Amino acid sequence: MKYWWAWLLLILSLSGEWWLLRLWLEKKQFSQFDRIILHSAEAYSLEPALIKAVIWKESEFDTFATGSAGEIGLMQLTDAAAFEWADDSKIITFEPDHLYHPSTNTLAGCYYLAKMVKRFPKCDDPIPFALASYNAGYSQVRRWSQGSGTTNAATFIEQIGFPSTKHYVKSILNKRQRFESEFKQ
Repeated sequence: MKYWWAWLLLILSLSGEWWLLRLWLEKKQFSQFDRIILHSAEAYSLEPALIKAVIWKESEFDTFATGSAGEIGLMQLTDAAAFEWADDSKIITFEPDHLYHPSTNTLAGCYYLAKMVKRFPKCDDPIPFALASYNAGYSQVRRWSQGSGTTNAATFIEQIGFPSTKHYVKSILNKRQRFESEFKQ
């Protein structure tokens, strides 16, 4: 029984049930950073399911992911955002390469996302505003926050001017709901 997984793989491949294997591998991949996510989310008073959803969207859990604009790691942080976190955290030895470490990246990403959440204290739900800021920048969010969209999250989401950012926000909110059960005790 030492190689039970090999037998399972053989049975799944012979039966054509590859989707079960994919589901199992996804679950394993999606849970590998749960302890780090819990710690980082708690440090910045954020929901772990939200952080996990951001990581899923930003990097698909690839610690070595790099974006086209130089974003690094799980939460796809820029050097500027990371140095802001390091300065605020009084980490004088910080280097951008440290963002490839899951714990460092997740702490810095949570810091930055929490900072975005705090910018929208009068909203019924600041999370969509913060996610849009994380993706497109605060100046864009200010432009999209018009009328009731300045305080109403649902209206704001519909007013997002970039289709890619609107999709980004909606997909993270949907995935957050799926991940919530994984963090309930």
